[in-house]
Amino acid sequence: MKRTVVVSLIGTQLDYVGKRVDRWAKWRPNVSLCSQDDLIVSQLHMLHDNHSTRLANNVAVDIESVSPETNVVLHNVNFNDPWDFEEVYSKLYDWCHQQVFDTDRNDYLFHITTGTHVVQICSFLLTESGHFPGRLIQTSPDRSNKNKAIGKTQIIDLDLSKYDQLATRFDREHLEGKEFLKGGIQTKNTAFNRLITQIEKVAIRSSDPMLLTGPTGAGKSQLATRVFQLKKKRAMLKGDFVSVNCATLKGENAMAALFGHTKGAFTGAQKERSGYLMTANKGMLFLDEIGELGLEEQAMLLHAIENKTFHPVGSDQTVSSDFQLIAGTNKDLKSEVESGRFREDLLARINLWTYQLPALKDRREDIPANIDYEVSLYEQKTGQRIQFNKEARDTFEQFATSATAIWSGNFRDLSSAITRLCTLADSSRISVDDVKDEIERLKQAWQSSGQSTCVTELNHYFSAREIEQLDHFDAHQLNFVLQVCGQHSSMASAGRTLFNVSRTKKAQINDSTRLQKYLQKFGLKWAKLKR
Repeated sequence: MKRTVVVSLIGTQLDYVGKRVDRWAKWRPNVSLCSQDDLIVSQLHMLHDNHSTRLANNVAVDIESVSPETNVVLHNVNFNDPWDFEEVYSKLYDWCHQQVFDTDRNDYLFHITTGTHVVQICSFLLTESGHFPGRLIQTSPDRSNKNKAIGKTQIIDLDLSKYDQLATRFDREHLEGKEFLKGGIQTKNTAFNRLITQIEKVAIRSSDPMLLTGPTGAGKSQLATRVFQLKKKRAMLKGDFVSVNCATLKGENAMAALFGHTKGAFTGAQKERSGYLMTANKGMLFLDEIGELGLEEQAMLLHAIENKTFHPVGSDQTVSSDFQLIAGTNKDLKSEVESGRFREDLLARINLWTYQLPALKDRREDIPANIDYEVSLYEQKTGQRIQFNKEARDTFEQFATSATAIWSGNFRDLSSAITRLCTLADSSRISVDDVKDEIERLKQAWQSSGQSTCVTELNHYFSAREIEQLDHFDAHQLNFVLQVCGQHSSMASAGRTLFNVSRTKKAQINDSTRLQKYLQKFGLKWAKLKR
């Protein structure tokens, strides 16, 4: 059996009742602590200052009479101001550091009923950090006990997982956080749900930069906004959310827009401008399409992230802005670094937490829930209640989740489609004819964009003469393969996407080999694609 060793402070008010006989009828924290039938205190380390030495000795004598097995050890610890946090913490820290704790033989408790609130807070911090290797205990009067002097005790274990009710609340809080980041959409895609779970943890535990990658329209901007709103709800940010599309920052105005400028810094600078970084002070800055920034702006941004300071254009004065950065891009920034268009040191700084958002076509099981979300969003904006009839809903959902729907614009395509359907619906009901018209509209849009994309993709690897010699079938198929390869970091990963059905019917899976052989037909190698 381990011994119980308690550390406590003398209660200059609660422990003081004089030396008369009637003191035994009154509740005193330290005496009560050692009077419990179910708690045998082997040793009590009682801390007191010079002014309380006599009181501490009197309490020690009374403890000896009610609990002869308790060895009371008095320690002189003087606080010039027991309400001064810095002084109290440092002296209690030093006291703990001087002790030799034998956790193999003893169970340690820190009694937090006595002392100022500052002393109690510092006791908690020292226990929570492990500088005091034990648990907390508090005493209080027990009105149900006829012997008012006995009171009752409660041990507080700071391992919160041991408290079922608290653990349930934390689990519910995490669930609410994840649902908030998903906009309340009941997503079923396992990989996406796992990604959101980790983003929720990072959002509430870290203030480091976050990098969101993925194709245009995958929801990077919406997710960044919800991360900000989640942190704002938790009072982790005081400032505003500032969203900037870096693709719109071109030429000499890019630097001024980001970092601000002084009056007269350049032609047209008729008045001072604070800039996006300063506007985001104490808040969040979302730089979408960060790969579009020039190298000079990248260098300034890196300095601002690391030092929280920068110089506005035309000024030699340093200004400060403490913002959290979320960056978004649809580019492969590692390839951009290799080509010299993106700074390697900036990428190293912003990719501590990197998350690739999947395209809509890779989350087909989530499309029905997103259809409901988009319809609800339209209703909120317009005040109109819109519904699909059953056949129309089945028709649209069947098309939307099929391989025919390529969703090249991702959620933007889906949002536009639902907006058109809701707007054109007669009597607030979306009909089968409405759906069929919209399906044809989407197919035509994707077909035309696919043709232009085909030429663009093939131009990266073939001359115009070589492209002319390809059959239309081969050109379109090869274009699709190259698009998929561009979205994956390994041949195996790209192969899993390309051969998603046939691979399940093979006894031996060889995705990489199949993709390699296909590319060889056109004189292509994986290494060349990645360059």
